[in-house]
Amino acid sequence: MDPLMLLREYTIRNELDRISRVGEEYRFGNDYSFPGTIETGYRSKQGNRYTLETLVHFITNPNLKHTDYIQQARSNRIHPVTLPDRKPLLDYLTGKISSSDSIEFIKYDAASVPAAPAIAGAATESNGNAYVEGNVMPDAGVLENQSPIEMIRAMEKPLRDRESILLCRNRDFYTVLTAAVRRDEERQRAEALQRKDGLVAKSRLERGIGYGGGEDMGYDGATKTKMHLKGSKIGEGVPIILVPSAFSTLITIYNVKEFLEDGVYIPTDVKLKQMNGQKPECVTVQKKFSRDRVVTAYEVRDKPSALKTEDWDRVVAVFVLGKEWQFKDWPFKDHVEIFNKIIGFYLRFEDDSVESAKTVKQWNVKIISVSKNKRHQDRAAALEVWDKLEEFMRSRSR
Repeated sequence: MDPLMLLREYTIRNELDRISRVGEEYRFGNDYSFPGTIETGYRSKQGNRYTLETLVHFITNPNLKHTDYIQQARSNRIHPVTLPDRKPLLDYLTGKISSSDSIEFIKYDAASVPAAPAIAGAATESNGNAYVEGNVMPDAGVLENQSPIEMIRAMEKPLRDRESILLCRNRDFYTVLTAAVRRDEERQRAEALQRKDGLVAKSRLERGIGYGGGEDMGYDGATKTKMHLKGSKIGEGVPIILVPSAFSTLITIYNVKEFLEDGVYIPTDVKLKQMNGQKPECVTVQKKFSRDRVVTAYEVRDKPSALKTEDWDRVVAVFVLGKEWQFKDWPFKDHVEIFNKIIGFYLRFEDDSVESAKTVKQWNVKIISVSKNKRHQDRAAALEVWDKLEEFMRSRSR
């Protein structure tokens, strides 16, 4: 007899009170007995099969709130039914539906599942499989034809599988990410206090040369020379990256630092709360060769109208919103001239519709995609921005 179908029959007949637990087994009246850890034919949406123990505990507590049910299951050390599975499973067990795509009936054999037990010492058979009361063991004749591994598995009573171990309910790892970002910000501020002005990239305009890559700004990778510029104001001559001021874009002055420096995309609304709504006028971002070695630095601004004429000569990149009005009052004829002199980037979610980037595709800009959920992929997107920007900077210095 299949334990899933048997449990359904007892539920429909309103005979759940006849199911009792004796040791590690569940007894259905005086007819059948199964180990609590036996896997049933009902598969969770997460992929694992529910055990009989899980289903019996669930169907005998159908009216509990899900949070209370989870707590009770944990206190009894029983793997719970997930929230998405609750209603379809309940409908099946109570007979409201006759079948489900989640059901894959198992052909039980003596090698994998102990057969129906004998109650009060009497031996019974079901589908040709013998069961024994207590710790159920396969028939000796079956064991003779099995490998040692199969024999061990036949005796095992699994408590948890790899899927259940990986489940971390009521755990929010986003707080871990934000805490790590916050610690990194504190580390960077401490380093900035100790770093002399000569370690930060300064004005190339004052030196009479164009913008280049990391070879003439900050530390040079080959010669390890240090550039000192006396009498220059902080930020004077540093290349400028413009970002939109609208919240409808993915990259803003609030989250650009974490994305470009640390390779972590944090939504603007989250950063806004972390910063208590305080908007910075300017943010400095650094392309890092390693943890403590600065290659170059850039200013990030979101108010083009505040730039002076000489500041526009320092603008090297812009994150576009995808709207023509973003470039209103810019000192250029049109977007063709803009993207010949300034490299453009458009940050989008990888699964956004093509229509969202329809206008942008007509411009000479680089489309950078990030995932909505896979944060470990952010670093590759940030590195792509840096690679394109440094390639553009080298071309301008020629």
